[in-house]
Amino acid sequence: MFVFSLLLLGVLLPGFQALTLEECGSNARRPAYTDISVVCGTQFIELSILVCPVIYTGYNESLLILNQMGNNPNCQGRLNTSVTPPVVRFTFPLREADSCGSIFVTTSAPGTGIFSDFSNIQTVNVSGVVRSFDPTMGTVTYNAELSYFYSCAYPLEYLINNTVVDVSSSSIAVKDKNGTFISTLSMQLFKDRNYTSPLIIPPLGIEMRTTIYVQVIAANLTAQYNVMLDQCYASVSPLPSNSTVFNLFVSCSKDRFTTMYENGDTQRARFSFPAFRFTEQQNQTVSTYYLHCITRLCERTNCNQFKVGQCRRKRREAETTIIKDSISALITSVPIVTQEDNSMASNTVTTQAKAANKGSSVGLSVAVAVLVVVGTVAALMAVTFYRKLRWFH
Repeated sequence: MFVFSLLLLGVLLPGFQALTLEECGSNARRPAYTDISVVCGTQFIELSILVCPVIYTGYNESLLILNQMGNNPNCQGRLNTSVTPPVVRFTFPLREADSCGSIFVTTSAPGTGIFSDFSNIQTVNVSGVVRSFDPTMGTVTYNAELSYFYSCAYPLEYLINNTVVDVSSSSIAVKDKNGTFISTLSMQLFKDRNYTSPLIIPPLGIEMRTTIYVQVIAANLTAQYNVMLDQCYASVSPLPSNSTVFNLFVSCSKDRFTTMYENGDTQRARFSFPAFRFTEQQNQTVSTYYLHCITRLCERTNCNQFKVGQCRRKRREAETTIIKDSISALITSVPIVTQEDNSMASNTVTTQAKAANKGSSVGLSVAVAVLVVVGTVAALMAVTFYRKLRWFH
């Protein structure tokens, strides 16, 4: 009897409803185009489907199959009644190898706006469908088929910032959303070649020609992508719109003082440059500027192709230019503050002091010479007067 009960439970399990139609109450209704929501995360994609309309149609959470992966326990939906209204949740990794049958398509298009210098800007689209499985064995069925399509589009090129990007929404049966990896990216400044000691910039600035080590790193990013810097530049304004900027490097073309250590090989990129001043700030005690990096996330197998493509493109010299495109909500590196070149200032002061001392010495010599001449003339006149006076007597 116990074995028979287990067998019976096994047969009924696919159609077992953990939530009844009566328990759904007012949430029991026909499916609508707003019954699915999609969270396009940086490591996982999460689908949430309202379960009461599913039950109303004649199904339950166990009969919703993600990309025909019903035999994979990691791809099955899980009922969550702790939220109102209750939902069925599917969560799967953002990795092509184990993404529960999701389809990955990478597209390329010429860059626009701040990416207009780049001819190949990539976006990866992850898509799939959750369909209902009808267990009816008869000739006809009275259950309508449910299909929930989803997609997440992730751009693979970013201007480094930590701005929260609002995710756009769409319809239910076909649910398209935009994801972003921007929250995984950050820029850090260091003072040593091993990138272990953060660079602390004092209020009076760092000395000229101090080597600044820069690291752009992706944290909590799916292992499918590496970090590759396409362009890094400094500007006198945190918002480089209509601001003088200096290109540290653009693709393969870089300033002669910029050194690249790692780029496109892992989930971090590293380079260094010596501290400098903008000439338009030469009359100021300190020079303050900001660092910006345009960052590409490339699939690990394709990063080398982008490196070659970068070097084949038309090279641009790293030079001072004017950025015309406005960039809104841009948060970049901490302000980099450099001191006045003290060695040049002290040399100037020393030279002026030497010139002043030399002038004083010359003036003193002239004065002494004049006094000697005057004294000699006075002595000669006194001798002549004495002789004449003696002759009259």
